[in-house]
Amino acid sequence: MKTVFRLTLWFIGILLTAELQAATTQGALVLGAERMDVITRLLKDKQVGLVVNQTSILEKQQKHLLDALVDQGIRVKKVFAPEHGFRGTADAGEEVKDSRDFKTGIPIVSIYGKNKKPTAEQLSGLDVVVFDIQDVGARFYTYISTMHYVMEACAENGIEFLVLDRPNPNDFVDGPVRQKGFESFVGVDPIPLLHGLTVGELAWMINSEGWLKSNPDSCKLHIVKMENWRHGDPYWLPVKPSPNLPNDQSIRLYPSLCFFEATNISIGRGTYYPFQVIGFPDRKYGDFTFTPVSLPGFDTNPLQKDKECYGIDLREYPFEGGLTLHFFLDFYNKAGNEQAFFFSRPQWFDLLAGTKELRYQIVRGLSEEEIRDSWKPELDKYKQMRKKYLLYPDYPQKATKSQ
Repeated sequence: MKTVFRLTLWFIGILLTAELQAATTQGALVLGAERMDVITRLLKDKQVGLVVNQTSILEKQQKHLLDALVDQGIRVKKVFAPEHGFRGTADAGEEVKDSRDFKTGIPIVSIYGKNKKPTAEQLSGLDVVVFDIQDVGARFYTYISTMHYVMEACAENGIEFLVLDRPNPNDFVDGPVRQKGFESFVGVDPIPLLHGLTVGELAWMINSEGWLKSNPDSCKLHIVKMENWRHGDPYWLPVKPSPNLPNDQSIRLYPSLCFFEATNISIGRGTYYPFQVIGFPDRKYGDFTFTPVSLPGFDTNPLQKDKECYGIDLREYPFEGGLTLHFFLDFYNKAGNEQAFFFSRPQWFDLLAGTKELRYQIVRGLSEEEIRDSWKPELDKYKQMRKKYLLYPDYPQKATKSQ
Protein backbone atom coordinates (compact mmCIF):
# COMPACT_ATOMS: atom_id res chain seq x y z
CA MET A 1 0.00 0.00 0.00
CA LYS A 2 2.87 2.35 0.86
CA THR A 3 4.38 1.77 -2.58
CA VAL A 4 1.06 2.52 -4.30
CA PHE A 5 0.62 5.64 -2.16
CA ARG A 6 4.11 6.87 -3.02
CA LEU A 7 3.58 6.19 -6.71
CA THR A 8 0.29 8.08 -6.58
CA LEU A 9 1.94 11.10 -4.93
CA TRP A 10 4.80 10.92 -7.45
CA PHE A 11 2.35 10.86 -10.36
CA ILE A 12 0.31 13.77 -8.94
CA GLY A 13 3.55 15.71 -8.47
CA ILE A 14 4.48 15.17 -12.11
CA LEU A 15 1.05 16.37 -13.26
CA LEU A 16 1.19 19.48 -11.06
CA THR A 17 4.73 20.29 -12.21
CA ALA A 18 3.71 19.87 -15.85
CA GLU A 19 0.67 22.13 -15.35
CA LEU A 20 2.80 24.74 -13.58
CA GLN A 21 5.40 24.69 -16.32
CA ALA A 22 2.71 24.96 -18.99
CA ALA A 23 1.08 27.88 -17.19
CA THR A 24 4.44 29.59 -16.77
CA THR A 25 5.28 29.11 -20.44
CA GLN A 26 1.87 30.32 -21.59
CA GLY A 27 2.04 33.32 -19.29
CA ALA A 28 5.62 34.38 -19.98
CA LEU A 29 6.12 37.97 -21.04
CA VAL A 30 6.79 38.43 -24.75
CA LEU A 31 8.28 41.82 -25.61
CA GLY A 32 7.24 43.61 -28.78
CA ALA A 33 10.79 43.14 -30.07
CA GLU A 34 10.50 39.38 -29.59
CA ARG A 35 7.51 39.05 -31.92
CA MET A 36 9.84 38.69 -34.86
CA ASP A 37 7.21 37.12 -37.14
CA VAL A 38 5.10 40.29 -36.90
CA ILE A 39 8.09 42.62 -37.17
CA THR A 40 9.60 40.99 -40.24
CA ARG A 41 6.22 41.02 -41.97
CA LEU A 42 5.90 44.77 -41.34
CA LEU A 43 9.47 45.49 -42.44
CA LYS A 44 9.80 43.15 -45.40
CA ASP A 45 11.24 44.82 -48.52
CA LYS A 46 11.47 48.20 -46.74
CA GLN A 47 14.40 50.51 -46.06
CA VAL A 48 14.61 50.65 -42.28
CA GLY A 49 15.98 53.06 -39.69
CA LEU A 50 16.26 52.14 -36.01
CA VAL A 51 16.05 54.25 -32.85
CA VAL A 52 17.78 51.90 -30.42
CA ASN A 53 20.37 51.68 -27.67
CA GLN A 54 21.82 49.10 -25.28
CA THR A 55 18.34 48.23 -23.93
CA SER A 56 17.10 47.06 -27.35
CA ILE A 57 17.66 43.42 -26.46
CA LEU A 58 15.59 40.36 -27.25
CA GLU A 59 15.73 38.90 -23.75
CA LYS A 60 15.12 35.25 -24.64
CA GLN A 61 17.80 35.26 -27.32
CA GLN A 62 20.08 37.77 -25.60
CA LYS A 63 20.55 39.41 -28.98
CA HIS A 64 20.40 43.07 -29.95
CA LEU A 65 17.50 44.06 -32.19
CA LEU A 66 19.88 45.36 -34.85
CA ASP A 67 21.66 42.01 -35.08
CA ALA A 68 18.38 40.08 -35.04
CA LEU A 69 16.94 42.11 -37.91
CA VAL A 70 20.12 41.85 -39.98
CA ASP A 71 20.06 38.06 -39.43
CA GLN A 72 16.48 38.05 -40.71
CA GLY A 73 17.51 39.83 -43.91
CA ILE A 74 15.84 43.13 -43.02
CA ARG A 75 17.47 46.08 -44.78
CA VAL A 76 18.56 48.26 -41.87
CA LYS A 77 20.14 51.36 -43.38
CA LYS A 78 20.66 53.63 -40.41
CA VAL A 79 20.67 53.73 -36.60
CA PHE A 80 19.61 56.84 -34.66
CA ALA A 81 21.24 57.11 -31.22
CA PRO A 82 19.54 58.94 -28.30
CA GLU A 83 21.09 60.41 -25.12
CA HIS A 84 23.91 58.20 -23.77
CA GLY A 85 24.56 56.86 -27.29
CA PHE A 86 24.00 53.59 -29.11
CA ARG A 87 25.82 51.57 -26.45
CA GLY A 88 24.48 53.67 -23.55
CA THR A 89 27.86 54.64 -22.10
CA ALA A 90 27.90 58.44 -22.50
CA ASP A 91 27.41 60.62 -19.41
CA ALA A 92 24.18 62.56 -18.96
CA GLY A 93 24.36 65.59 -21.24
CA GLU A 94 27.53 64.39 -22.94
CA GLU A 95 27.76 64.98 -26.70
CA VAL A 96 27.03 61.88 -28.74
CA LYS A 97 28.82 61.85 -32.09
CA ASP A 98 27.94 60.20 -35.39
CA SER A 99 29.79 56.96 -36.04
CA ARG A 100 29.36 53.42 -37.44
CA ASP A 101 28.40 50.20 -35.72
CA PHE A 102 31.63 48.20 -35.41
CA LYS A 103 29.83 44.90 -36.05
CA THR A 104 27.59 45.67 -39.04
CA GLY A 105 29.16 48.86 -40.40
CA ILE A 106 25.74 50.54 -40.39
CA PRO A 107 25.90 54.35 -39.92
CA ILE A 108 24.91 55.68 -36.49
CA VAL A 109 23.39 59.17 -36.41
CA SER A 110 23.24 61.05 -33.12
CA ILE A 111 19.87 62.61 -32.29
CA TYR A 112 21.00 64.10 -29.01
CA GLY A 113 22.54 67.50 -28.38
CA LYS A 114 22.01 70.09 -31.11
CA ASN A 115 20.35 67.56 -33.41
CA LYS A 116 17.44 66.16 -31.36
CA LYS A 117 15.15 65.70 -34.36
CA PRO A 118 16.23 63.80 -37.50
CA THR A 119 16.44 66.02 -40.55
CA ALA A 120 14.79 65.28 -43.88
CA GLU A 121 18.24 64.51 -45.25
CA GLN A 122 18.96 62.02 -42.46
CA LEU A 123 15.63 60.29 -43.11
CA SER A 124 16.02 60.31 -46.87
CA GLY A 125 15.56 56.89 -48.47
CA LEU A 126 13.91 55.33 -45.41
CA ASP A 127 10.42 53.81 -45.54
CA VAL A 128 10.02 53.16 -41.81
CA VAL A 129 11.71 54.02 -38.52
CA VAL A 130 11.55 51.50 -35.65
CA PHE A 131 11.65 52.65 -32.02
CA ASP A 132 12.73 50.05 -29.45
CA ILE A 133 14.10 51.60 -26.26
CA GLN A 134 13.32 50.79 -22.63
CA ASP A 135 11.66 53.72 -20.86
CA VAL A 136 11.41 54.09 -17.07
CA GLY A 137 8.04 55.87 -16.96
CA ALA A 138 9.17 59.39 -15.95
CA ARG A 139 8.42 62.44 -18.08
CA PHE A 140 11.93 63.86 -17.71
CA TYR A 141 13.64 60.65 -18.87
CA THR A 142 14.62 61.80 -22.34
CA TYR A 143 14.08 58.67 -24.40
CA ILE A 144 10.37 59.53 -24.72
CA SER A 145 11.31 63.06 -25.77
CA THR A 146 13.45 61.54 -28.51
CA MET A 147 10.48 59.39 -29.52
CA HIS A 148 8.29 62.49 -29.84
CA TYR A 149 10.78 64.29 -32.08
CA VAL A 150 11.34 61.25 -34.31
CA MET A 151 7.56 60.79 -34.67
CA GLU A 152 7.30 64.44 -35.67
CA ALA A 153 10.07 64.07 -38.26
CA CYS A 154 8.46 60.91 -39.66
CA ALA A 155 5.08 62.64 -39.92
CA GLU A 156 6.62 65.57 -41.79
CA ASN A 157 8.41 63.28 -44.24
CA GLY A 158 5.71 60.65 -44.81
CA ILE A 159 7.69 57.84 -43.16
CA GLU A 160 6.11 55.06 -41.09
CA PHE A 161 6.91 54.86 -37.39
CA LEU A 162 6.91 51.47 -35.67
CA VAL A 163 7.07 51.09 -31.87
CA LEU A 164 8.11 47.77 -30.35
CA ASP A 165 6.49 47.91 -26.94
CA ARG A 166 8.13 47.24 -23.58
CA PRO A 167 6.87 47.34 -19.95
CA ASN A 168 6.85 50.42 -17.77
CA PRO A 169 8.85 49.63 -14.58
CA ASN A 170 7.49 52.77 -12.85
CA ASP A 171 3.89 52.11 -13.77
CA PHE A 172 2.20 54.89 -11.79
CA VAL A 173 0.26 58.06 -12.56
CA ASP A 174 1.48 60.79 -10.25
CA GLY A 175 3.07 64.21 -9.96
CA PRO A 176 2.42 67.59 -11.54
CA VAL A 177 1.29 67.75 -15.17
CA ARG A 178 3.67 69.76 -17.36
CA GLN A 179 2.22 73.24 -17.83
CA LYS A 180 2.31 75.43 -20.90
CA GLY A 181 5.46 77.54 -20.98
CA PHE A 182 7.60 74.78 -19.46
CA GLU A 183 8.25 72.82 -22.63
CA SER A 184 11.76 71.41 -22.80
CA PHE A 185 13.65 68.22 -23.62
CA VAL A 186 12.75 66.97 -20.12
CA GLY A 187 9.10 67.87 -20.67
CA VAL A 188 8.02 67.81 -24.29
CA ASP A 189 4.41 66.70 -23.76
CA PRO A 190 1.73 67.82 -21.23
CA ILE A 191 1.79 64.65 -19.14
CA PRO A 192 2.35 63.99 -15.42
CA LEU A 193 5.79 63.34 -14.02
CA LEU A 194 4.82 59.63 -13.90
CA HIS A 195 2.69 58.99 -16.98
CA GLY A 196 1.62 55.37 -16.36
CA LEU A 197 1.94 54.29 -20.00
CA THR A 198 4.11 52.06 -22.11
CA VAL A 199 6.03 53.75 -24.92
CA GLY A 200 3.52 52.31 -27.40
CA GLU A 201 0.57 53.77 -25.53
CA LEU A 202 2.35 57.10 -25.12
CA ALA A 203 3.14 57.23 -28.83
CA TRP A 204 -0.55 56.63 -29.57
CA MET A 205 -1.52 59.44 -27.18
CA ILE A 206 1.03 61.87 -28.65
CA ASN A 207 -0.18 61.15 -32.17
CA SER A 208 -3.91 61.26 -31.46
CA GLU A 209 -3.97 64.26 -29.12
CA GLY A 210 -2.36 66.49 -31.72
CA TRP A 211 0.84 67.10 -29.77
CA LEU A 212 2.97 66.80 -32.89
CA LYS A 213 3.42 69.99 -34.90
CA SER A 214 1.43 68.50 -37.76
CA ASN A 215 -2.23 67.47 -37.65
CA PRO A 216 -3.56 64.79 -35.25
CA ASP A 217 -2.95 61.21 -36.43
CA SER A 218 -0.45 62.53 -38.96
CA CYS A 219 2.23 60.04 -37.96
CA LYS A 220 1.82 56.67 -39.70
CA LEU A 221 2.05 54.85 -36.39
CA HIS A 222 2.18 51.09 -35.87
CA ILE A 223 2.64 49.39 -32.49
CA VAL A 224 3.80 45.83 -31.94
CA LYS A 225 2.21 44.97 -28.61
CA MET A 226 3.66 42.81 -25.87
CA GLU A 227 2.02 39.55 -24.89
CA ASN A 228 1.18 38.48 -21.32
CA TRP A 229 1.67 41.83 -19.62
CA ARG A 230 -0.76 44.26 -18.06
CA HIS A 231 -0.48 47.47 -16.08
CA GLY A 232 0.65 46.78 -12.55
CA ASP A 233 2.71 43.72 -13.40
CA PRO A 234 6.24 44.04 -11.98
CA TYR A 235 9.17 44.20 -14.37
CA TRP A 236 12.88 44.04 -13.59
CA LEU A 237 15.13 45.47 -16.26
CA PRO A 238 17.78 43.06 -17.57
CA VAL A 239 19.98 45.92 -18.87
CA LYS A 240 20.58 49.23 -17.13
CA PRO A 241 18.74 51.86 -19.19
CA SER A 242 21.37 54.56 -18.63
CA PRO A 243 24.74 54.86 -16.85
CA ASN A 244 23.31 56.11 -13.55
CA LEU A 245 20.36 53.74 -13.22
CA PRO A 246 22.31 50.54 -12.50
CA ASN A 247 19.62 48.51 -10.72
CA ASP A 248 15.92 48.27 -9.86
CA GLN A 249 16.23 50.29 -6.64
CA SER A 250 17.75 53.22 -8.51
CA ILE A 251 14.96 53.02 -11.09
CA ARG A 252 12.28 53.01 -8.38
CA LEU A 253 13.83 56.03 -6.63
CA TYR A 254 14.72 57.95 -9.78
CA PRO A 255 11.42 59.88 -10.15
CA SER A 256 11.63 61.11 -6.55
CA LEU A 257 15.36 61.88 -6.42
CA CYS A 258 15.76 63.50 -9.82
CA PHE A 259 14.57 66.84 -8.38
CA PHE A 260 17.86 66.99 -6.45
CA GLU A 261 19.64 67.41 -9.81
CA ALA A 262 18.62 71.08 -9.64
CA THR A 263 20.20 71.54 -6.21
CA ASN A 264 23.63 71.36 -4.57
CA ILE A 265 22.73 68.01 -3.01
CA SER A 266 24.38 64.87 -4.42
CA ILE A 267 22.28 61.81 -5.23
CA GLY A 268 25.31 59.56 -5.62
CA ARG A 269 26.55 60.31 -9.11
CA GLY A 270 30.22 59.36 -9.07
CA THR A 271 29.55 56.32 -6.87
CA TYR A 272 28.48 52.76 -7.67
CA TYR A 273 25.03 53.50 -6.22
CA PRO A 274 23.64 56.61 -7.94
CA PHE A 275 20.02 57.52 -7.19
CA GLN A 276 20.26 55.43 -4.02
CA VAL A 277 22.02 57.84 -1.65
CA ILE A 278 21.57 61.52 -0.82
CA GLY A 279 24.15 63.79 0.78
CA PHE A 280 26.10 67.03 1.01
CA PRO A 281 29.50 67.98 2.52
CA ASP A 282 27.96 68.94 5.88
CA ARG A 283 27.41 66.67 8.89
CA LYS A 284 23.93 68.07 9.57
CA TYR A 285 22.51 66.08 6.63
CA GLY A 286 23.09 62.64 8.15
CA ASP A 287 25.46 59.99 9.43
CA PHE A 288 25.99 57.99 6.22
CA THR A 289 29.00 59.11 4.19
CA PHE A 290 30.07 58.74 0.57
CA THR A 291 32.54 60.51 -1.69
CA PRO A 292 31.69 61.13 -5.38
CA VAL A 293 34.65 60.61 -7.69
CA SER A 294 35.23 60.53 -11.44
CA LEU A 295 33.83 57.13 -12.33
CA PRO A 296 33.89 56.01 -15.99
CA GLY A 297 30.74 54.17 -16.92
CA PHE A 298 28.76 56.15 -14.34
CA ASP A 299 29.75 59.85 -14.16
CA THR A 300 33.16 61.36 -14.87
CA ASN A 301 32.42 64.81 -13.41
CA PRO A 302 29.87 64.37 -10.62
CA LEU A 303 28.46 67.00 -8.29
CA GLN A 304 30.52 67.40 -5.10
CA LYS A 305 33.40 65.53 -6.75
CA ASP A 306 36.09 64.32 -4.29
CA LYS A 307 34.19 65.74 -1.30
CA GLU A 308 32.92 63.59 1.56
CA CYS A 309 29.14 63.88 1.68
CA TYR A 310 26.92 63.23 4.68
CA GLY A 311 23.38 62.03 4.29
CA ILE A 312 21.27 58.90 3.99
CA ASP A 313 21.63 55.48 2.39
CA LEU A 314 18.55 54.23 0.49
CA ARG A 315 20.04 51.09 -1.04
CA GLU A 316 18.02 48.85 1.27
CA TYR A 317 15.14 51.29 1.77
CA PRO A 318 11.79 49.43 1.37
CA PHE A 319 10.37 51.60 -1.39
CA GLU A 320 7.73 50.06 -3.65
CA GLY A 321 7.95 52.84 -6.20
CA GLY A 322 5.93 55.83 -7.29
CA LEU A 323 6.64 59.43 -6.33
CA THR A 324 7.45 60.82 -2.90
CA LEU A 325 8.53 64.33 -1.91
CA HIS A 326 9.58 63.14 1.56
CA PHE A 327 13.32 63.10 0.89
CA PHE A 328 13.35 66.42 -0.94
CA LEU A 329 11.34 68.24 1.73
CA ASP A 330 13.48 66.68 4.47
CA PHE A 331 16.74 67.93 2.94
CA TYR A 332 15.25 71.34 2.21
CA ASN A 333 14.35 71.65 5.89
CA LYS A 334 17.80 70.44 6.96
CA ALA A 335 19.32 73.14 4.74
CA GLY A 336 17.49 75.68 6.89
CA ASN A 337 14.96 76.59 4.19
CA GLU A 338 17.67 78.58 2.44
CA GLN A 339 16.06 78.96 -0.98
CA ALA A 340 19.00 80.57 -2.79
CA PHE A 341 21.46 77.95 -1.54
CA PHE A 342 19.26 74.91 -1.96
CA PHE A 343 17.73 75.64 -5.39
CA SER A 344 21.06 76.23 -7.11
CA ARG A 345 19.37 75.92 -10.52
CA PRO A 346 15.78 77.07 -9.99
CA GLN A 347 14.86 77.22 -13.68
CA TRP A 348 16.09 73.66 -14.15
CA PHE A 349 14.00 72.55 -11.18
CA ASP A 350 10.92 74.16 -12.75
CA LEU A 351 11.56 72.37 -16.05
CA LEU A 352 11.92 69.03 -14.25
CA ALA A 353 8.70 69.69 -12.35
CA GLY A 354 6.96 71.04 -15.45
CA THR A 355 5.74 74.01 -13.42
CA LYS A 356 7.09 76.76 -11.17
CA GLU A 357 4.32 76.13 -8.66
CA LEU A 358 6.04 73.17 -6.97
CA ARG A 359 9.09 75.25 -6.06
CA TYR A 360 6.88 78.02 -4.72
CA GLN A 361 4.91 75.51 -2.66
CA ILE A 362 8.08 74.08 -1.12
CA VAL A 363 9.41 77.54 -0.26
CA ARG A 364 6.07 78.46 1.34
CA GLY A 365 6.34 75.41 3.58
CA LEU A 366 3.42 73.39 2.26
CA SER A 367 3.24 69.76 3.34
CA GLU A 368 3.47 66.88 0.88
CA GLU A 369 -0.24 66.23 1.37
CA GLU A 370 -1.13 69.84 0.54
CA ILE A 371 1.10 69.76 -2.54
CA ARG A 372 -0.46 66.49 -3.70
CA ASP A 373 -3.95 67.94 -3.32
CA SER A 374 -3.00 70.70 -5.76
CA TRP A 375 -2.09 68.09 -8.41
CA LYS A 376 -5.39 66.24 -8.21
CA PRO A 377 -7.58 68.22 -10.69
CA GLU A 378 -5.06 67.96 -13.54
CA LEU A 379 -4.24 64.36 -12.70
CA ASP A 380 -7.93 63.40 -12.76
CA LYS A 381 -8.27 64.88 -16.27
CA TYR A 382 -5.17 63.05 -17.43
CA LYS A 383 -6.37 59.73 -15.99
CA GLN A 384 -9.58 60.01 -17.98
CA MET A 385 -7.64 60.71 -21.15
CA ARG A 386 -5.21 57.88 -20.38
CA LYS A 387 -8.02 55.31 -20.42
CA LYS A 388 -8.52 55.90 -24.16
CA TYR A 389 -4.98 54.80 -24.97
CA LEU A 390 -4.54 51.68 -22.87
CA LEU A 391 -3.39 48.71 -24.93
CA TYR A 392 -3.18 46.58 -21.78
CA PRO A 393 -5.68 46.33 -18.92
CA ASP A 394 -4.96 47.61 -15.43
CA TYR A 395 -4.24 44.87 -12.91
CA PRO A 396 -7.11 45.01 -10.36
CA GLN A 397 -5.03 44.02 -7.32
CA LYS A 398 -2.48 46.72 -8.12
CA ALA A 399 -4.84 49.47 -9.19
CA THR A 400 -3.00 52.03 -7.07
CA LYS A 401 0.02 51.64 -9.33
CA SER A 402 -1.57 53.06 -12.42
CA GLN A 403 -5.06 54.28 -11.56
